[in-house]
Amino acid sequence: MGQYPFKRLQEDLAKLIISLPAESRLPSEPELARKMGVSRATLREAMRSFEGQGMIRRRQGVGTFVMAQVPVLDSGLEVLESIETLALRINLSVNMGELEVRQVEAGEEEAAALNVPVGTTLTRVARVIYTENCPIAYLVDTLPADLLPSTELASGFTGSVLDLLLNRGNPRLVQSRTDIRAIGASQEVARALQIQRDDVLLHFVAHLYSNEGRVVDYSFSYFLPGYFRFHVVRKVG
Repeated sequence: MGQYPFKRLQEDLAKLIISLPAESRLPSEPELARKMGVSRATLREAMRSFEGQGMIRRRQGVGTFVMAQVPVLDSGLEVLESIETLALRINLSVNMGELEVRQVEAGEEEAAALNVPVGTTLTRVARVIYTENCPIAYLVDTLPADLLPSTELASGFTGSVLDLLLNRGNPRLVQSRTDIRAIGASQEVARALQIQRDDVLLHFVAHLYSNEGRVVDYSFSYFLPGYFRFHVVRKVG
């Protein structure tokens, strides 16, 4: 398919999406592809851009729905802040959904990341963050159990391990090293975020350091692009 037909397809899809009220269900992929006169693969490629903008949401085994437009969480990468802090800045309500806290033993990857012996007891915290009843991020933090016992998350935890540690004041946090890339959602992450497997997500892998140089948190964060915008201020020269 040439450039002009694909652009026209995106324009026609945009008109369709905008014309429907929030929570409306779009026609099925085969029906919509037939109506637009394109292959399902071409339709799916065009739909990805609207999903990335947060205009639609594909729910595994249910269908594709028009989303209500919400403010984008905009953050500079120079400062590490929680989703709650970003949301508070624009008066956006966010809440924690499914929470899983469990004790695990450090495998080779965790041991290397946290600089602890293999077999060290760790606390793993996995949860989904929502806004307007829609999942927007899936967060997984792994910390040495001596720094964050699972009992500390029994009540009052709202979703941010960063804020919990900052409010506690011990250990004192000084910096985070984060690798950022776009990835396709795994089956586990897709299920948590109610999207299709291989849908594109922003993926952050971070090491959080204390003032003593200790890695206190090894985390994986998965963000839906339509709800987040990250930027960095760079000096010239």
